[in-house]
Amino acid sequence: MALETPIAFCIFNRPELTRKVLEVIAEARPQRLLVIGDGARTDRPGEAKLVNQTREVIEKVNWDCDVQVNYADQNMGCKKRIASGLDWAFEQSDELIILEDDCLPDLSFFNFCSELLARYRHDDRVMMISGDNFQPQQRTSNSYYFSRWAHIWGWASWRRAWEQFDMEISTWPLAKANGCLRSAFSSDEEYRGWSPVLDRQYAGEIDTWDFPWQYACWANHGLSIIPECNLISNIGFGKDATHTIDPESHLANRPTASIGKLDHPKLILPNHRADQYTLEQIFGPILTPQPTVSKPKWYRRLMPSRKAA
Repeated sequence: MALETPIAFCIFNRPELTRKVLEVIAEARPQRLLVIGDGARTDRPGEAKLVNQTREVIEKVNWDCDVQVNYADQNMGCKKRIASGLDWAFEQSDELIILEDDCLPDLSFFNFCSELLARYRHDDRVMMISGDNFQPQQRTSNSYYFSRWAHIWGWASWRRAWEQFDMEISTWPLAKANGCLRSAFSSDEEYRGWSPVLDRQYAGEIDTWDFPWQYACWANHGLSIIPECNLISNIGFGKDATHTIDPESHLANRPTASIGKLDHPKLILPNHRADQYTLEQIFGPILTPQPTVSKPKWYRRLMPSRKAA
């Protein structure tokens, strides 16, 4: 059966990865495919050819599908291209399943998203559905749990949630001044750890769209849905990536599993134990009392002026 929920597919300059992800998308047979692509960087020899080769992969869609493309003529960068592309995509549809070219899904990811998009369509507490699970063990007896973390390696959302997105996080100075965002964090230490990251995001020093999306979720006390098994493998870690450059990362090429009939939680509340693990092991020890613990590589790149704790 063809997938009714439209898929937004973000591509750039990696034709082989794009082909692998598109092969799984083809198995789901979406009726609509909205493709977002950035332009080549002028200072990268050969990149224009790779961008064209990647776009040619999309031309090989061979099932009954309405394919719409939104390609930039010039390079916009990760932050502006993904943000503007999703603005365009949500103009086309009230809800979307969203994949980037390095996010290889298990086939069950699509039905998981579609069912939950329908179930929580009008529940403003829920802002997104993720396909990622980074936990070392099962956290609940249900098929998924709720989280305050916005994992975006394969996700789904609604226009009503994306309307809360502000690429410039323009309310951050006010929120910081009056402390109203503090309640979105588990502790004062965590809040103090994230504040300088948000400072740099507001100052335009970080070229990413996912921190502004996480900020939108925090600012609206929005929850994410996290499956109890991992449905997405990030196959793009390496020197050609924009942010995920460490091929030895424990987050690279994580195995996936299939998810079947969904058993829904009775409470729509964040799982604090799972969220604490995510804070400590995925985002790293931003706030660690132990002076010998180093900040993770991603944090050192974002905060180069701060010595590792």
